[in-house]
Amino acid sequence: MTLDTEIDEKHPSFRDDGMPPPPPRWKGACQPPVRCNNKLIGAASFVVDNTTTDDVGHGTHTTGTAAGRFVEGVSAFGLGAGGTTAGTAPGAHMAVYKVCDAQGCFESDLLAGMDAAVKDGVDVLSVSLGGVSTPLDKDPIAIGAFAAVSKGVLVVCAGGNSGPLPSTLSNEAPWILTVAAGSVDRSFRASVRLGDGEMFEGESLTQDKHFSSKVYPLYYSNGMNFCDYFNVNITGMVVVCDTETPVPPMSSIEAVREAGGAGVVFINEPDFGYTIVLEKYYNLPMSQVTAVDGTKIMGYAMKGASTTNHTVTIVFNSTVVGVKPAPIVAAFSSRGPSVASPGVLKPDVMAPGLNILAAWPSEVPVGGPESNSFNVVSGTSMATPHITGIVALVKKAHPDWSPAAIKSAIMTTSSAIDNDGNQIMDEEHRKASFYSLGAGHVVPAKAVDPGLVYDLGVRDYAGYICRLLGEAAVKTIAGNTSLTCTEVEPITGAQLNYPAILVPLRAEAFAVNRTVTNVGPAQSNYSAKIEAPKGLTVKVEPAELEFTKVNERKTFTVTVSAASSEQELAEGALSWLSHDHDHVVRSPIVADSSLTLS
Repeated sequence: MTLDTEIDEKHPSFRDDGMPPPPPRWKGACQPPVRCNNKLIGAASFVVDNTTTDDVGHGTHTTGTAAGRFVEGVSAFGLGAGGTTAGTAPGAHMAVYKVCDAQGCFESDLLAGMDAAVKDGVDVLSVSLGGVSTPLDKDPIAIGAFAAVSKGVLVVCAGGNSGPLPSTLSNEAPWILTVAAGSVDRSFRASVRLGDGEMFEGESLTQDKHFSSKVYPLYYSNGMNFCDYFNVNITGMVVVCDTETPVPPMSSIEAVREAGGAGVVFINEPDFGYTIVLEKYYNLPMSQVTAVDGTKIMGYAMKGASTTNHTVTIVFNSTVVGVKPAPIVAAFSSRGPSVASPGVLKPDVMAPGLNILAAWPSEVPVGGPESNSFNVVSGTSMATPHITGIVALVKKAHPDWSPAAIKSAIMTTSSAIDNDGNQIMDEEHRKASFYSLGAGHVVPAKAVDPGLVYDLGVRDYAGYICRLLGEAAVKTIAGNTSLTCTEVEPITGAQLNYPAILVPLRAEAFAVNRTVTNVGPAQSNYSAKIEAPKGLTVKVEPAELEFTKVNERKTFTVTVSAASSEQELAEGALSWLSHDHDHVVRSPIVADSSLTLS
């Protein structure tokens, strides 16, 4: 199920008490010394040394996120104490395929692992791996995923960690479910209280409750703002440090410690806005704050001719839940538009990926000498297994659904609204574009009952490849030398029956066709609801869909035109609302002036 760095099979997240045996169709096994049980039903290694040990931790974390069992009384570094952790599909069987180790990943190992997993009989593949954008016929994950989808196995992949810059995605093939990363409503709170009473809500995994009861002198210097070295006495002071990286460098912490500093306040990298990526440090109590708050803290530290009276306390509040707004798009989450798949809106959907607490092999150190069986990690790698588990649940409920139908169900039932009732925002607290959010943030409970789905098959994807890259690419990706572009209808990304609609933004009307399949009640009626920004006209014909049986298909046309050619990007949505009020089938609409599709 996961292609990663293997797992620690002894972890309590992977125990098998109460689990049924593997299904009869399962063909996999566990490579020694790993021992299979009713939870872990397959394990194989494809790396050079052929070991099955997770010496990185990444695989254990992602697998636990996807399918870990319920574990009570969990904490990480004393935080979140007493909580219960579980994957999104805790009752699912698991199989793991080691295709990476501490030295990295090889394409041949990855493809071998994907091939073996499909032959073993997995229902879904989770790939928390990726690189720079690559043409689809030269992308091993895209090629391997096409083979998997051809056998009915949906492949879920990380969208990449190169945000917030645009066009930084990986794993962009339309037959892949590409996942963006967002925040959760939990904070490992480490508030910074200044001597003038002002409070700023930072975060930290390095918390010291005794520290909170004391007041310390605050030190900041423009000349030493990155805390590379100190030529002044900072003994007993809390030091304010700028960062140029998403996580504070260990060298800065060491420099403060060696110079006698009592603690650190790290100011977020400006591009990362309100996204605070946490890692565990042992050397000094610390807090990380946003760039906006950091500017205010610096202003206080430098106020007046003398800074000797400027003081600070870091108040460690452990774990705070119910934080608003959430989710927001994580700054590191890669953005569209897609380079490899122009005309297809990517990423597809967003899931939790910022500061995710999940299983960890106790033999792998986390920032220091202590042994930890849970760790907090960030990345689209962490968002991906959240979706993988949901795919497994939908597949269990609907074993006859195609990979595209399952993907559609997850996308069209997602939400673009945060827990404050507003549009989901990005790392700068601006309205998030669909190029960063995908269709929305996943809503697992709704995905099993979407009402309508946008279905696609291998021939549809082949037609897309023909139009985009030509016949040679089809043969490369499909691994079928007999498949030619004369056998399939070439199709643009805009016309692909995708659950999201991406069209050129222009004054002339641009029409796309979509077909939905009824997977809800046999007698179902739907009405179209359009959300369009000022200056964008969207029409749907017909505006009413009437179904009389399950699996009945209906085709409609969406026509988009812009009042002005000066706009660069306009976003809206089409929702099909069932008359019984049980289903809302929502598709994002993006009109982009940079697209030149015909």
